[in-house]
Amino acid sequence: MPGGSGDAERQQRWGRLFEELDSNKDGRVDVHELRQGLARLGGGDPDRGAQQGISPEGATDPDGGLSLEEFSRYLQEREQRLLLMFHSLDRNQDGHIDVSEIQQSFRALGISISLQQAEKILHSMDRDGTMTIDWQEWRDHFLLHSLENVEDVLYFWKHSTVLDIGECLTVPDEFSRQEKLTGVWWKQLVAGAVAGAVSRTGTAPLDRLKVFMQVHASKTNRFNILGGLRSMIQEGGFLALWRGNGINVLKIAPESAVKFMAYEQIKWAIRGQQETLHVQERFVAGSLAGATAQTIIYPMEVLKTRLTLRRTGQYKGLLDCARRILEQEGPRAFYRGYLPNVLGIIPYAGIDLAVYETLKNRWLQQYSHESANPGILVLLACGTISSTCGQIASYPLALVRTRMQAQASIEGAPQLSMMGLLRHILSQEGVLGLYRGIAPNFMKVIPAVSISYVVYENMKQALGVTSRLGSAGSRIPSLTCNQMTMPGTWPLQAQPLDSGYQETSASGS
Repeated sequence: MPGGSGDAERQQRWGRLFEELDSNKDGRVDVHELRQGLARLGGGDPDRGAQQGISPEGATDPDGGLSLEEFSRYLQEREQRLLLMFHSLDRNQDGHIDVSEIQQSFRALGISISLQQAEKILHSMDRDGTMTIDWQEWRDHFLLHSLENVEDVLYFWKHSTVLDIGECLTVPDEFSRQEKLTGVWWKQLVAGAVAGAVSRTGTAPLDRLKVFMQVHASKTNRFNILGGLRSMIQEGGFLALWRGNGINVLKIAPESAVKFMAYEQIKWAIRGQQETLHVQERFVAGSLAGATAQTIIYPMEVLKTRLTLRRTGQYKGLLDCARRILEQEGPRAFYRGYLPNVLGIIPYAGIDLAVYETLKNRWLQQYSHESANPGILVLLACGTISSTCGQIASYPLALVRTRMQAQASIEGAPQLSMMGLLRHILSQEGVLGLYRGIAPNFMKVIPAVSISYVVYENMKQALGVTSRLGSAGSRIPSLTCNQMTMPGTWPLQAQPLDSGYQETSASGS
């Protein structure tokens, strides 16, 4: 181990730290004592550090605190993980982390930080004024410090299932190795699916109105929002506003599952075992995963459009609709509009990711002076803006897709190909004709995102997944010592420890 600390020296150092934390001298360190000790020693967020450090696996009585042996075992495992992290960031393996290596670590994740920001991060841990970080400085700073690292930042900034706006083109969520090993990933997928179901149900009237305007609105038949809602209620009653919502909710689970599995396989093919992808790689992997999911669940998209547009009594239900399409139009009807739908993934994912990364980097450059935590409002605003921009870019293809899905069921409608339909719309309605129905689509974004987020957080709590986002957007882990941050992460929020702990550590190093 770098620094030359032998086992005996480490045990002595850990013993002194244990004695300092054990304020009531009962031979155990409990949560209350750890919280007080972290506040006294300057170890970051006391509440967070206490949750993170007091429950290592194998503790005989975690609620009653840790004995010296359990505390030493926790610190030993903690130092091993910190050492792996140190080596992963020390790219030239010279035993020191410098400014350029900090910038390289961020650049590998598609995050650009200035030289001044990198120097500020380094200075917070540099005790000897060399403007480099050696193993002892790294260890002493983070042994009991509540880490703020790139994995945390990726959680905040990655495209999450919480932002369900009712569209099927979003870039899939990413899960860390630990989330997969502990089974947290499927609970988050379930929470995201439930959040999407509630969100789509809450905004279903606007979604149905959008589809109606895409198919029926024209220069001669001007649908406005209130008139469209009124006509749907007059034709089928108040519940008619939710036609097509059942299958729209039903397709969330298979779509999410297929997209997640495809994304993992494609990501592995692109980068091997590397967990984090660059922006361009996420675009490729997300687009291919979205195309794979759409290929498999696309018949449900066609059924959703037909059920959304149906008249009262036209179909008895989902199975009756599928049977009639199959009998009257053949199996190829279930893939009408497939080409513009898949092509729409490319501009959506590209614009969405580009805007998201631009907003993220702008925020990090201008406002991340003390923390990389963007907060809930910034997170939701960035996701909403980027998704909206993606929709604007892909909307003409989405409109063409919907008309192709519906044209066989409309009397007198021309049966056109994608290019034929594009030419027809441009010649008859102009460029604005490609954006019919976009107003209700925009109107549903903010309520959809808000509903999704609230339900997502509550579902995670119900499933026993500790929320990473507090009231201010902070990550609040409740981890055992075997669930610590994996190697390859980097602290973004770094605060120098109080001199009391530095002296204690230095004397035993």
